Amino acid sequence: MSEDELLLQQLFDEEKLTDKQKKIITAAIESFSEKGYAATSTSEIAKKAGVAEGTIFRHYRTKKELLVSIVAPLMTRLIGPFIVNDFHKVLDRPYENVEDFLRETIENRRVIIKKLLPVIKIMIQEIPFQPELKEQFIEQIAKKTYERILAIIKDFQNRGQLIDMPPVSMARLAVTSIFGYLFSRYIFFPESEWDDELETERTIQFILHGIGQKQH
Repeated sequence: MSEDELLLQQLFDEEKLTDKQKKIITAAIESFSEKGYAATSTSEIAKKAGVAEGTIFRHYRTKKELLVSIVAPLMTRLIGPFIVNDFHKVLDRPYENVEDFLRETIENRRVIIKKLLPVIKIMIQEIPFQPELKEQFIEQIAKKTYERILAIIKDFQNRGQLIDMPPVSMARLAVTSIFGYLFSRYIFFPESEWDDELETERTIQFILHGIGQKQH
């Protein structure tokens, strides 16, 4: 059983779902991930799940309710804790230099994205447009790692390894660069040829030094 199947099985067990609900949710995750929420019809989900469309509406009043019923529990009970707790393994280690911390962070997030790709694609697509999901994302994921990242940045600043810039701005720039690379790699352009080791190092050097030539 794959990692995302295991997560879904845990969700099914906790929610005490019927077999038809399990099929509907699995089909919805596949369809929302492949085509996006807006472009997916309930008739497509029903066909993929092997149920009548009316069966979906007996369990979920609207397509949006189906979406929220999938992502909200996954985020609260499974993905949120999984993402946060796994990242804390990185945050808990001491690092001699910033490069090592960034490298570990990138590799840790790479593994998570690969394991949970279908659901993460749905989260990226829908969180900006669904207030309930956005609130849960902030509460379950962002808040639990944000302060710790700022503390690590301040520690490296105190050791003279990072410039004097507000840690909030530094965190935003670093996170944007890291996820810009990982989302391009696994979501937007996965079919391109990638040298992961080289791109990881380029991302680290970009975060630390930018792309402008030093003026002498």
